[in-house]
Amino acid sequence: MAITLVNPEGLPTVDAYRQVAIASGSRMVFVAGQVAWDSDGATVGGDDLAAQVERCYLNVATALAAAGGTFHDVAKLTVYVVDWSPEKMPALMDGIARAAAELGVTPVPPGTLIGVAALDVPEHLVEVEAIAVLD
Repeated sequence: MAITLVNPEGLPTVDAYRQVAIASGSRMVFVAGQVAWDSDGATVGGDDLAAQVERCYLNVATALAAAGGTFHDVAKLTVYVVDWSPEKMPALMDGIARAAAELGVTPVPPGTLIGVAALDVPEHLVEVEAIAVLD
């Protein structure tokens, strides 16, 4: 596997992700921000943040599969959430857990969560982009 995820001594351990991804592969994959669209471009989940997060992660997995990868190859995730507040964390984590269960993975690469005012389409609540490294 091209990615090793670690929590180094001296940094706090965070359950939702690992602090460092060590990449040993030779092929990098950059996945554009994925929103809660189905294959026809219709928004999935309405105003249910967890449902939209789940769909975003599934769309990232679809993009990775097209490059021959999986979530195990992800070195970094960036998650953009509209009107972020800490009260949204349970819904965010629920959506991630549902996607992880469906994909049979534990997506815990280093990640950055960024609150934004809006995304490209008003009904989109979240967008997820990924960087992966494949052998």
